[in-house]
Amino acid sequence: MKNVNQMLLAYILGLLVFNGTSSVQADPAQPKPAQKQQQDGKKVADAKQDEPPSRPALFMTIDSPVGEVAYGRVTNAALALQNEAGQSNETGYLILKIEPGSSPFHQVQGLAKFLASSKLSNLKTIAWIPETVIGNNVVLALACDEIVMHPDAELGDIGYGKAVDRDEREFVFSIVEKRHNTKLSRALALGMMDPQQAVLKIKIQQGQGDNKQVESRVVTPEELKRLQDNMAVIVDVETIKEVGSLGVFSGSKARALDVLVQQLAHNRGDLAELYEIPREKLRDDPTLGAAPKAVLIKVDGEINPILEAFLERQINRAVNAGANLLIFEIDSGGGHLLSGERLAYSIADLESINVRTVAYIPKYALSSAAIIALGCDEIFLKPDAQIGDAEPIILNEGGQFEHVPEKILSKLRVSMKTLAEKKGRPAAVCEAMSDKDLEIFEVTNSKTGQIWYMTENEIHESNGEWIQGRVVSESRKENLLTVEGNRAHTLKIAEPPVRDMDELKQRLGIPADTKLVAAGRTWVDTLVFNLNTLYLTGTILALGILFVYLELSTLTGFFGILAGVCFGLFFWSHVLGGTAGYLEIVLFVMGLICILLEIFVVPGFTVFGVSGGLLVFGSIIMASQTFGDFNTLRPGSDFTTMTNTVGTLSASLITVIIMAIALNRFLPESRLMSSIILAPPGDHQRAGVHEIQLDPGLLENSGTLQLQGLDLRVGMKGVASSVLRPAGRVEIEGVWVDVISEGPYIQPGAEVEIAQINGNEVVVREVV
Repeated sequence: MKNVNQMLLAYILGLLVFNGTSSVQADPAQPKPAQKQQQDGKKVADAKQDEPPSRPALFMTIDSPVGEVAYGRVTNAALALQNEAGQSNETGYLILKIEPGSSPFHQVQGLAKFLASSKLSNLKTIAWIPETVIGNNVVLALACDEIVMHPDAELGDIGYGKAVDRDEREFVFSIVEKRHNTKLSRALALGMMDPQQAVLKIKIQQGQGDNKQVESRVVTPEELKRLQDNMAVIVDVETIKEVGSLGVFSGSKARALDVLVQQLAHNRGDLAELYEIPREKLRDDPTLGAAPKAVLIKVDGEINPILEAFLERQINRAVNAGANLLIFEIDSGGGHLLSGERLAYSIADLESINVRTVAYIPKYALSSAAIIALGCDEIFLKPDAQIGDAEPIILNEGGQFEHVPEKILSKLRVSMKTLAEKKGRPAAVCEAMSDKDLEIFEVTNSKTGQIWYMTENEIHESNGEWIQGRVVSESRKENLLTVEGNRAHTLKIAEPPVRDMDELKQRLGIPADTKLVAAGRTWVDTLVFNLNTLYLTGTILALGILFVYLELSTLTGFFGILAGVCFGLFFWSHVLGGTAGYLEIVLFVMGLICILLEIFVVPGFTVFGVSGGLLVFGSIIMASQTFGDFNTLRPGSDFTTMTNTVGTLSASLITVIIMAIALNRFLPESRLMSSIILAPPGDHQRAGVHEIQLDPGLLENSGTLQLQGLDLRVGMKGVASSVLRPAGRVEIEGVWVDVISEGPYIQPGAEVEIAQINGNEVVVREVV
């Protein structure tokens, strides 16, 4: 029996060894059928998890005054959403942002009646009140199924401090009695329509013992008296509106009283969390369901004033051409802080003209490029793309990188917070991109269960509304928050990632056959880019200065026009390039005026000449760069750029001096220029036979001149009171005389003598 057992055990072991050997010899690259099914199922699950929710939703803004256009837009869009919800067998969400303002009651009445009708049975209508709304527009909010308010916003006072007419009151009652909004009662609506009406909140006890229940109601004093007459057990009475006070309720007050509003929301990001709606659907759709007119604008390379000005022109061209969707494909490591901030605010402000903006980041958007992305309505990244690291840094004297001072960092944090709140993103996450020491935490709303992200101070200020959770690992000390696509979506600063441009088009509702070609440069953009290079800038400045020299030598006006063209091109290109403005142009013109005054009006007073030269020089330096900016890509660029500009201007001056020496030597001998170049006084040239000669008899009285009681004669001597270049002043026998030097410049204090007197012109030479 023992042998049999041993044989049986050996047989079993042999089978196991055989099966194990077969398994080892199998192709390891081929998974088993069960494993393959498990892997395929996991891929499908992951793909489904990455897909955005398909819940039908639409966000619309109702501007004031409400009229036929607004009525048509809302009704058409609502019916289309109703049809979509019916086909998908889901509840659709129509979110109406109601703007403050005054509207005719009959116009409001028609739209409110439609919103409260059974035509929208598949929709949940939500009134979003981010600002205080009073007057007839309040009726639109009362007609919706739910009201969501900002805590500080107020709603009510339908009659603007007066009682509403009876017919209008009855209409409002008919809306309330449909009981769409469970937080709204007839008494509450009456208090919002009549300042003289008091409103009470009571608690009624029903039943006894274990069956005892307490019910809250909002009633008028008359309704309370009827309940008491009917022997109702009233256990608590609270006045929520007194007689003579306006029937206006803030969001926080209404929420505390558990009346009027269902939820509180600071921004559209909160709305998205409350109703689990993708944030890209909480934007006004300017197309109203039609295919959007999209324009692709690329943002690549260093963010600098030249690129900023170019992108501003591209945005204006697209908007003027009727585009309602701008896609910014961002691929940049950053650049100038001020340029990034200005672009971000410009893009964010496009929302006011119903232009939807989208940031598409295929690789990375860091530093000021990340700030630009935060100005867009939505941000889409590829799964491995990065966004963040937006702290500016500077270069110290030792060549080491340093963080900027706190006053600059605090200003940047304010900008990041403003952009985040404007676009419904967690402000703390955006601030952590620019502050390496800012820690943020995952928090949960104690009432709604909403997940958000806040700093420790924000959690403390919420007074228990938000429950602190774990710290966000990317915001640890000495670390600037930088995240990839999936993590950016988790932190609620971006939408679910996209694989490529085709998926982005699908998510944005752009037809698949639509080709998005990045807007290219026009000839103006190309010319501006080229004229802002150091080489062409130096060439233009050199030509401008050279033409000024030639104009002073010829006084023909032709070279003055060419000089004006050169300096005009310089300032025009730098204005469009974003580095120059009116200030630089004004300083340049003032400098030219001072120089002309020095030459023609008050020669010898060097203050005008020196001041004019400094103004011209300073205006050119200022026009060549933007000062006071911090560059996260090239720290210390202010000094570097100024050094390059000074070097370029110095090279232009040296070039002009060399050319002036050469021109002064060769041009007088050329046939073309010798006839227009002015010869200095006293430079007697041999007259050609063709030249007209004056009769010497006509000049017999030209050797004297009487001036202020002094008879000036050729040969009289004096002392130069100012630099003669060639015009200036000399003192002769106690009298100041305006003179012209016969040859080279004469310094002050030098002894001179009168060489010629031609009419009122006195020509002098230095006594050697």
